[in-house]
Amino acid sequence: MTKLHLLHPATFALDGGAMFGIIPKPLWEKKIKPDELNRIPMALRVMLVQTKNKNILIDTGIGHYHGEKFENQFNIETKHQGLIGSLKNVGLDPKDITDIILTHLHFDHVGGLTERKGESLFPDATLHLHQKHYEYGLNPTLRDSGSFQSDYFKPLIEKAKEQNLVHFLIEDSGVILEDEGTQIEYRISFGHTPYMVHPIVAGHIYMADLVPMSHHVHVPWVMGYDIEPGVTTVFKEKFYEMITERKLKMVFEHDLDTWGGTLKIDDKGRYVLDEAGVAQREPSQQLI
Repeated sequence: MTKLHLLHPATFALDGGAMFGIIPKPLWEKKIKPDELNRIPMALRVMLVQTKNKNILIDTGIGHYHGEKFENQFNIETKHQGLIGSLKNVGLDPKDITDIILTHLHFDHVGGLTERKGESLFPDATLHLHQKHYEYGLNPTLRDSGSFQSDYFKPLIEKAKEQNLVHFLIEDSGVILEDEGTQIEYRISFGHTPYMVHPIVAGHIYMADLVPMSHHVHVPWVMGYDIEPGVTTVFKEKFYEMITERKLKMVFEHDLDTWGGTLKIDDKGRYVLDEAGVAQREPSQQLI
């Protein structure tokens, strides 16, 4: 039987204007209030998938190796002793994790792989990530280079490759892994970053940074961090068509108050969250 948990190892904050791109502040601040530095509070939500033989993490959060200046800049607040503590709350240690699916290699998604340079918290886990995204992450544009801390993730991935513990995804969609009747599929998106992976399992889809919060469901509401915002809107519509057709529940990685929800089309023909399907239960609890 498949079990899904949401883990919440930390929170952080990013500039509200950057998170909403061209959307004017008088509009977005009605949904989420910024602090005195114009930062908005955000979750670092990790999904744990437990199958008969596997414990699988989807993303790993921001990690704890950044230093005081970085942590103050991004207002990082650790919960439950970070990812290790969050795993302990569900009866697991890092050594119990068999697989880690990395949606992309930005520091707030991959940082939890390590606590110090060159040392993995999960040395026995198979890493699943898109090969072309890995190649991009090693050579990003100047615009988004600050999001990739390759000095930390590259040694870990290269060591895992030597140990045959890396599964590179190479297609635009397919199956990441299967175990005793449980299948984790994926689709990729572009716009935020090339070849971002979105796992689909047990009726849920992990939205990563395509739709980071419930506040970004409306198609034009796209982050300023996206390297191709117009492309993001195209992929949001493509994904929404698939999500509504398959009746999937979206999981929002960065929304503090709303961890997930289902979609509907309103009377103006727009995709919106279905109020009946909004999920606000506290994280670190079992979903199914």
